[in-house]
This record gives sequence, C-alpha cells and structure tokens, in this order.
Amino acid sequence: MERASKLIRGLTLPGGTLSIEELACAAWPDAVGKKIAGHTRAARLVRSRLVVEVEDATWQRQLFSLTRQILRNLERALGSGLVDDLEFRVVPRRREPQRAMQAVPALGADEADAIEDPVLRSIYRAARNRARA
Repeated sequence: MERASKLIRGLTLPGGTLSIEELACAAWPDAVGKKIAGHTRAARLVRSRLVVEVEDATWQRQLFSLTRQILRNLERALGSGLVDDLEFRVVPRRREPQRAMQAVPALGADEADAIEDPVLRSIYRAARNRARA
C-alpha cells in the first residue's frame, strides 16, 4: 500500500494545487513525532534541503545528531529524492503580546503598618482582632 503523499506527488494536478515545499513541510510532524514537532517547525524547502526552525541551540544539536534517521522517515513519507538534507536554524519562539492587568489592590496590606509607634500598632491590631471575634 502506497503512502498518500507518493500518490499525490505522482498525480498530474493543475498548477498551484499543492507544491512540493508544502508537502515536505506537512510531512515534518509525521517524520519526527509530536514531541519534537512541538519544538520545531519546517519552514521551507530550498532545492532538496528542508530548513527547520528550532527553539534553541540545544534542540539544534540534538536534531543534528538525528539527521539520518529523520531523513529516512521523510523518505518513507515523501519518496526518495525530495528531501536530501536538513538545516536546523535557531529561531526563538515568539512570545504572545502581554496584556495589561487591571489594577488590583494589594492583598494582605495591613492598615496597621501605617502606624509608626510599635506599641500603638500592637494595641490597634489587638483591638481589631477582638472586634472581629
């Protein structure tokens, strides 16, 4: 049984339907698995080299050591000759825009702290505790 990507590649479809680059980028998560795909993104195909964006240099080094295995998985998914090399580029994840929080009064702020005299402060706290009880 042939993979769908091989069948699609072999079809003569009208131009602009599905590019080889889109096919290669779509096969990336299947070739590396969910966990790695969550930290990487296949960006583009330059000739037969798939450019992959990674979060940091650690991911870049680890994936570089797995290049042959990933290429075998891509060859199984896409067929031979489509992707011959991988390039891992460090592109830090973009942070989402931060939203301003509404001004919330500080919890735990004690009005007794405004009393400078320590004796009067303790008398005030004791009286307040008795009134609450």
